Amino acid sequence: MNNVKQIMKKPITIEDSASLFKAMTHMTNSKISRLLTTNNSGNIVGIITEKDIGFFLLVNDSEKNLTEIPVSDVAKHLIQVNESTPVEDVAHIMNTKNIGSVGVSSSDTVGIVTKTDLTRYYIQNYVGHKRVGDVMTVSYSSMYLDDPIYKIVSKMIEDKVSRLIIKNNENKAKGVVTFGDLFRVSMTMGKDDDVLDNSDPLISVVFPRKGFLNPSGFGGTILAKDVMTSNIVSIDYNDDLVMACTEMIDSNINGVGVLINDQLSGIVSKTDVVKALAELK
Repeated sequence: MNNVKQIMKKPITIEDSASLFKAMTHMTNSKISRLLTTNNSGNIVGIITEKDIGFFLLVNDSEKNLTEIPVSDVAKHLIQVNESTPVEDVAHIMNTKNIGSVGVSSSDTVGIVTKTDLTRYYIQNYVGHKRVGDVMTVSYSSMYLDDPIYKIVSKMIEDKVSRLIIKNNENKAKGVVTFGDLFRVSMTMGKDDDVLDNSDPLISVVFPRKGFLNPSGFGGTILAKDVMTSNIVSIDYNDDLVMACTEMIDSNINGVGVLINDQLSGIVSKTDVVKALAELK
């Protein structure tokens, strides 16, 4: 087995005193889903992910603006492994603890390994080992093109997911909404000091990020089709899992649709790939 030092990447960091808005901008511009956080001395102290920020934005009741909330309010403890740890052992740790990345250390944190790195590792080492259908997740959460985003985010919270498949009225999959898509809305609306709320003449202003759950604010006027990423990358049920991994890496996405008889019947994600690797431990 190869050790984790061979696949780790140099960590991209952000100060834990920086704002959530800065972290979201950094993730969006760099097309990444996580940052390691540092203290005033430059030491790595934690990790903040797209999913962490997404759920914080949707359920936290703070009145602060996005530029006023420090990364440290949302960041979590970073789980680390030694650089000599076998890759399959790292997959087992990530699968067991339900995390998307680990820090890699010797005397200090020197790198990071993510589900994307493990997906690349699978491509290089396990051609012909499993089919897509062997590891796919059969169920998936979905909404419709004309559903307003307050319903979209409510569904995300209810199902505890970070992506939704968006369908038309004929139940054909047309796109996907992720936290990344919502970030783009939040970075536009969330910087403003207020947003009009016509539901109560006595309370004419609400905090913008709460508008995601507000049917009378932009949460009711912006629809799923306005924010979704169109066209779902898909793969056949009987294809080699390596093909699905390659599609995810090439398209810079976390999951692809799975077709059975040309019908979307499930999802295979990088999380599923990590589970497959964990079983090889």
